[in-house]
Amino acid sequence: METRNQTVISEILLLGLTDDPALQPLIFSLFLSMYLVTMMGNLFIILAVSSDSYLHTPMYFFLSNLSFNDVCFSTSTIPKMLVNILTEGQSTTYTDCLSQVCFALIFGGLENCLLTVMAYDRYVAICHPLRYTVIMNPCLCVQLILISLLISTVDALLHTLMVLRLSFCTEVLEIPHFFCELAQVIKLACSDTLINNILVYLVTGLLAVASMSGIIFSYVHIVSSVLRMPSSRGKHKAFSTCGSHLSVVSLFYGTGFGVYISSEVTDSPRKTAVASVMYSVVPQMLNPFIYSLRNRDMKEALRKLIGRAAPPL
Repeated sequence: METRNQTVISEILLLGLTDDPALQPLIFSLFLSMYLVTMMGNLFIILAVSSDSYLHTPMYFFLSNLSFNDVCFSTSTIPKMLVNILTEGQSTTYTDCLSQVCFALIFGGLENCLLTVMAYDRYVAICHPLRYTVIMNPCLCVQLILISLLISTVDALLHTLMVLRLSFCTEVLEIPHFFCELAQVIKLACSDTLINNILVYLVTGLLAVASMSGIIFSYVHIVSSVLRMPSSRGKHKAFSTCGSHLSVVSLFYGTGFGVYISSEVTDSPRKTAVASVMYSVVPQMLNPFIYSLRNRDMKEALRKLIGRAAPPL
């Protein structure tokens, strides 16, 4: 039986996006601004949906869950980076690193599932409008959220537990990233990582293909139904309700695919880390703007919310 050295990891260093100390204040300001915009934008969406009874529909129920997930996703990665820059430290523990890996996978996977569920919701609303309230009843909506959470949690726990079987040959690990990303942790192992890599590509591929297939299926039927509508006003309304969702889907999958391509064509971990900002930070920040700027009902709800919050003159 082959023996291998198992080193107890005492410390993990998150090297961040750059080694240049002069750029650290700029990066801190940039990421702090992005995090605050993400938090405020998504919390405004959640408050607007919860406070306006007109928005108590499946579409906005899923949107508020997407906003809550975006808040959690950003919180799982950015605050630790900001603290490290502020304290001029890079250290984290192995347990904290694995926890960050797990939570990032959960919220990333949940975003993937939620976008598919939202596409199904639009499919039912446009293709089966008379049965919409019957099909998309509150019980089904909650079940879809719980199933999505279950899938993403099982996926995250599977990858995290598989990392625990790996051995590392140094007590201090250096990760050239601003958070503990699964792929970066696997690369640092000195034991065989074939199973881990196969699992990453297999499970990620299956989830991505399943989600994209569901979204494509939904929109093929949506386009077919819209083109059969006799009224141009009805067509415009149907397409406008899907425009925001399509924009968010394009942003999420486009940035994710871009990060995958950049990791394959470059040998620089730092460049990959910079590219990963595009899927782990940017979509969560822009989603509230996409939905609020393209949706008349959401703009009206936000206007009412801000009006109630503003002090009287």
